[in-house]
Amino acid sequence: MPAPYLRLPPTDGLRSPRTGWTRAHWEAMADHLLASLVPYATPCFAQYRLPGRGSWSGVVSDGLEGYARSFLLASFRIAGSGGDVGPRLIERYAQGLTTGTDPDPGSGEAWPRLTDCSQQMVEAASIAVGLHETRPWIWDRLDTRVQERVADWLSGFVGGRTWDNNWRLFQVVSEQFLASVGAPHSRSDIEGGLDRIEDWYAGDGWYTDGDGRNFDYYIGWAMHLYPLLWSRMAGDDDGGRTPVYRDRLSRFLATYPHFFGGDGSPVHQGRSLTYRFASVAPVWMGALADCTPLEPGLTRRLASGALRHFAERGVPDERGLLPLGWYDTFLPTTQSYSGPASPYWASKGFLGLLLPVGHPTWTSRELPLPVEESDQYTALPAPGWLLHGTRHDGIVRLVNHGSDHNPLTGDAEDDPHYAKFAYSTATAPDAAAHAWARAVDNHLALLAPDGTPSRRRRINPGDCAGRTASSWHVAHLPGDEREFRIDTTSVLYGPWEVRVHRVEAPEGAGVREGGHAVAGSERPWAETGPGWALARTAEGLTSTVVALCGWDAEEAAVSRDVQANAYGPHSATPFLRLGAHPGGHSVQVSLIALSRDTVHPQTLREAVTVEVSAGSVRLSFPDGTVADV
Repeated sequence: MPAPYLRLPPTDGLRSPRTGWTRAHWEAMADHLLASLVPYATPCFAQYRLPGRGSWSGVVSDGLEGYARSFLLASFRIAGSGGDVGPRLIERYAQGLTTGTDPDPGSGEAWPRLTDCSQQMVEAASIAVGLHETRPWIWDRLDTRVQERVADWLSGFVGGRTWDNNWRLFQVVSEQFLASVGAPHSRSDIEGGLDRIEDWYAGDGWYTDGDGRNFDYYIGWAMHLYPLLWSRMAGDDDGGRTPVYRDRLSRFLATYPHFFGGDGSPVHQGRSLTYRFASVAPVWMGALADCTPLEPGLTRRLASGALRHFAERGVPDERGLLPLGWYDTFLPTTQSYSGPASPYWASKGFLGLLLPVGHPTWTSRELPLPVEESDQYTALPAPGWLLHGTRHDGIVRLVNHGSDHNPLTGDAEDDPHYAKFAYSTATAPDAAAHAWARAVDNHLALLAPDGTPSRRRRINPGDCAGRTASSWHVAHLPGDEREFRIDTTSVLYGPWEVRVHRVEAPEGAGVREGGHAVAGSERPWAETGPGWALARTAEGLTSTVVALCGWDAEEAAVSRDVQANAYGPHSATPFLRLGAHPGGHSVQVSLIALSRDTVHPQTLREAVTVEVSAGSVRLSFPDGTVADV
């Protein structure tokens, strides 16, 4: 059965001068995504078994995931239209509930029971939210015996154990739904989960997802989203928590638009990036909970821009499906728990459909994103991030001095979506295993004699204010038990990031610094010169590194890779190299640039003056700005 054709309404240049998209476009996209799943449904619609790599949880769990995550999308579509949708949509999901909770295993579609820390817990939360939002059209019309079976299935949460991170909130919303329909539940489970997230609040609207420094999009599409979804269920019985959650989301949203480029793309950082436009869920929730600091026209411009960004780049695909990847299939953007239906957590990005048709967010004229108005610099001390966006090319860059996705204690690992010094809305890290082993892009590495690089695992944040942030990490070389400390400070100037490194290394070790990896369908152009290297895509996106101090003048090159990058099959990264460290401590200063401009590396080199003295480095920029590191 072929996928239904995606029919979008005409664009509205008056109401939406930036994107042309309106609520009608969102409804059309939701309908297309839902209709395209039908060919992959099991006979009684309890599971959607999609093509693609399976998760570690197995085909039945993956099928449940297809039902649950698409039900979340269906629930926003149904409730947002007051039930005025095709009756088959409501019937499909009601039938799926009936079959999935049928205790008779003979159907072959029954959902696995909820057990401690099982993937089913994630999916149950989506079902609970969907049931709450569609209660007049689905739950209230279910046969009493089916209601009892659904409640019995969700009751696997009661007294159960979840992973100690955002999963605690899956238990919270699911048991609150049980409470709302008079089913057995545990008040201590609900209160305990909500109390636990207080331990992870880092201030200024930021949470870490569990213990450690785990900052990524989960803060928006989980840590802020579920407490306010819970509030919608709890109503007046919220114990006074709702104002706290609303205030925190408001603080978070004040700077959140700075994460989106002029083309609508979110910064490519963190795990589960295959959820794509779920990144706009907290923006919609701010409007839904009436706590957003953003003007209605900015909320819609941000959200529509992100959805349109992916739609214009082949998402959903020709089958009408959301593949495991970023634009097309690219498994390194996923995790081992990601199944073929995992991308449908993107359904959270459609939360805005719950807003009434006449809500100002849908009716107001679109407003520009911050990066569309002027160059932007945003310091976020809680996660240890700097954001800098440039108006002329619409690129937003994230400089990372604080998020490493590691536990507070014990062994630390590195991940290409957390360990890099920088990310952006126009690039992705080279994340495939063969490329990650070399760890060239946006990384400073000590090199063993065989070329093996040191890693940046646990990031220890320093100051983060204005246009400057710093951190340090410990580097290890294979076969050497010693620890070598690398201190790094980043200073921003326009599209440039100047990195000042204080490098501790053994005598003779190599040192290498990479810029952004640029990628595309064609092989990027590469060019090098004394103390500089650049790589440029066919579209003109250019990544440049320039040696300002402490590097070998002739040691600049471009590293290439294939099938390593979410932005295209051919990627290239410019880098600098010091052939042999003198031993002890040294200072290396690099200029990292990512731009759509025509780049003249020698001009960049002459534009920044570096003065090194005992214990400090002074940087002087073209406009007279001086930064002391």
